[in-house]
Amino acid sequence: MGLQIWPMCFCFWVCFVFLSFVSSQAANAKVEGTVFIDGKAPIGTIDEDFVCATLDWWPPEKCDYGTCSWGLAGLLNLDLSKIIFLNAVTAFSPLKIRLGGTLQDKVIYDTHDNQQPCTSFVKNTSEMFGFTQGCLPMNRWDELNSFFQKAGAKVIFGLNALAGRTIDSNGEAVGAWNYTNAESFIRYTVGKNYTIHGWELGNELCGSGVGTRVSANQYAADTSALHSIVQNVYKNVDLKPLIIAPGGFYDSDWFKEYLNKTTNSVDVVTHHIYNLGPGVDDHLVEKILDPSVLDGESGTFSGLHNIIKSSSTSAVAWVGEAGGAYNSGHNLVTNAFVFSFWYLDQLGMASKYDTKTYCRQSLVGGNYGLLNTTNFEPNPDYYSALLWHRLMGRNVLSTSFAGSEKIRSYTHCAKQSKGITLLLINLDNSTTVQAKLAFNSTMTLRHKHRSRTSHHKHRIHKTTVIKLPKGTDAKIRREEYHLTAKDGNLQSQTVLLNGNILSVNSSGNIPPLEPLHVNSAKPIVVAPLSIVFVHMPDVTVAACKIQP
Repeated sequence: MGLQIWPMCFCFWVCFVFLSFVSSQAANAKVEGTVFIDGKAPIGTIDEDFVCATLDWWPPEKCDYGTCSWGLAGLLNLDLSKIIFLNAVTAFSPLKIRLGGTLQDKVIYDTHDNQQPCTSFVKNTSEMFGFTQGCLPMNRWDELNSFFQKAGAKVIFGLNALAGRTIDSNGEAVGAWNYTNAESFIRYTVGKNYTIHGWELGNELCGSGVGTRVSANQYAADTSALHSIVQNVYKNVDLKPLIIAPGGFYDSDWFKEYLNKTTNSVDVVTHHIYNLGPGVDDHLVEKILDPSVLDGESGTFSGLHNIIKSSSTSAVAWVGEAGGAYNSGHNLVTNAFVFSFWYLDQLGMASKYDTKTYCRQSLVGGNYGLLNTTNFEPNPDYYSALLWHRLMGRNVLSTSFAGSEKIRSYTHCAKQSKGITLLLINLDNSTTVQAKLAFNSTMTLRHKHRSRTSHHKHRIHKTTVIKLPKGTDAKIRREEYHLTAKDGNLQSQTVLLNGNILSVNSSGNIPPLEPLHVNSAKPIVVAPLSIVFVHMPDVTVAACKIQP
């Protein structure tokens, strides 16, 4: 009997070892792929200060699904004295900051002619948006502007667009905008010499609206009124602010009508993005790592892009607010490493469709802040945003990847050199990708000989996989910034740059973001579930010689 069992055991053991080997090979699989970059001409341009973040009005009593995640992060109670907060904003030099959100359409401004009591928001579930009317005292506005000036921020302020309207039986806000209080506030701001980059009218009142809605025709008339106010109040000011609207969810018919009726009054058309659904969703991580979910938002970008192109408007598109998952996000997802896959993919995709600025909800507050709500320590997405801001230039290059469906690829002209910066995002949890580059244009490879200072150039034509000229391999190097989660835990709030933890020091200073210097002859290695920015200062293409 024992003689019969032994071969069976041996066979089982061999099978187990073989399967274990196959499993380990699969877990460490490697694929080769090619990044195709069209360097002939840019497909879009972004603002120099493309990265933007929001500050909201929510008081501490704002709760979602039983969790109250806003703390003291609202505009009325944010602690502006924290050095870490100042350093976090100053690091961008400049950071655009959009002030607004749901409650902005319930804010009054306590200027000298305000006849109403200046009281804070009070939770009241019978009220629209769950809170009573709130008020911005002018001394608080002074404090905020003092901080913004010190930090070098560019401020976009969202005005209350519901003033003077009534809500009819079908939920629509009807009547013209009463701009008396807003105009008084704008005059106060100009009188104090506070620089405002843009005045935005309303929050999520377009299309079907959130809470209520305003027709495109009425919104166009109200935008024209705001334009007239700004032209009048700023008549003796050289640098006039942008007129921005409508700050809501994309609706093709509404946006088309609005843009056709505001050709001379609006500078920026803003839309919001929460394409991952509610923050309470337990499947957010799977959605973030699913290429088809990420691709889903391209229809909004292309739709708005086409409407703007076909209209006679001179307005440009911004994403005015994007938190991915609505109702304050999800703790340890939208404030953790995994969210950088969604966030950086959004920045790349928005850029491809000529979006000029992208405002992340939020700078601080809720479960989707770039900074921790209580101690202002940067979350992983803060560092992702800062790397993008420092490395990705204004001209956007058409980019695609062959070899894995789980690689997201985006290329811009470099911000700090005449070269290019490539962003690769690996959504695969077990496959390392080795990427080589191919260019569909004439590209120039610049390198220096150590013995002399002159540049030697090698021109490569048509669609070509880069092969460096013999003898120059060791001299041409690129800079790589690899982002990974601490201990491989995607829901960690600690991010590693090139294997080193990023954290502020005891003085609240933002750490330097140092690259690896890599021989350019080697393929770009993208580890599973990682992100890499690759700056190639010596690769120059025609598209990067075009001034945006």
